[in-house]
Amino acid sequence: MKHVAHFVFGIFGNVTALFLFLSPIITFRRIIKSKSTEEFSGIPYNMTLLNCLLSAWYGMPFVSTNNMLMYTINGTGALLEGIYVIIFLIYSPRGVKERMAGLLGLVLSFFSVIALVSIFALHGHARRVFCGCVTAIFSICMYGSPLSIMRLVVKTKSVEFMPFFLSLFAFLCGTSWFIYGLLARDPFIYVNNGVGCGLGALQLILYAIYKKPREADEKDSTSRVEMGFSKPIIHQQSTNEEKI
Repeated sequence: MKHVAHFVFGIFGNVTALFLFLSPIITFRRIIKSKSTEEFSGIPYNMTLLNCLLSAWYGMPFVSTNNMLMYTINGTGALLEGIYVIIFLIYSPRGVKERMAGLLGLVLSFFSVIALVSIFALHGHARRVFCGCVTAIFSICMYGSPLSIMRLVVKTKSVEFMPFFLSLFAFLCGTSWFIYGLLARDPFIYVNNGVGCGLGALQLILYAIYKKPREADEKDSTSRVEMGFSKPIIHQQSTNEEKI
């Protein structure tokens, strides 16, 4: 029964994670259509790519056991994030393009170092602990990316820049992998995803507290701000008085 529950929560985690990985499609359709990255930042896509690569590596059978569902979904996520990064590089201005290319190089170099060290310098339990610690740290960083948007929600008392479905799937994804890790007794899965579950729940609580009727210009907020992936644009009313 425990193994069945472990598998079921792994499948559910795969589904919710896939929704999260596919969520930037709306943003990149806009980027391709306008042929500009506008105010969007490419940093989170590079960081998510690194997290997916590390998580997929940790799920490999020669690093940890019985984690096939981890390396399949994170391998898919790495592929999708890689596509997003390439599109971002194509349509970003020259200065941004150079910085993002440099960051991509750092991401791939860092992952390569972790992979090579774990293969040639470490074995057995030491390899698992090393890869698990690195993966958990970067996973927590990824889950913490919406903190700036959560702060903005409290400050403005508006959820305009915190899309509901992204918050919902972040919560469901974190919860699924948290339970998956608990059933497997794997702290390198349940600790970081427990943090993700808590942050996702906090986002939903903030949404329930500060949700207001939609404003006229709120309809495109999900494409402007994506889990903190773009800079929010807050419109201010002019204070100039009409002269008679």
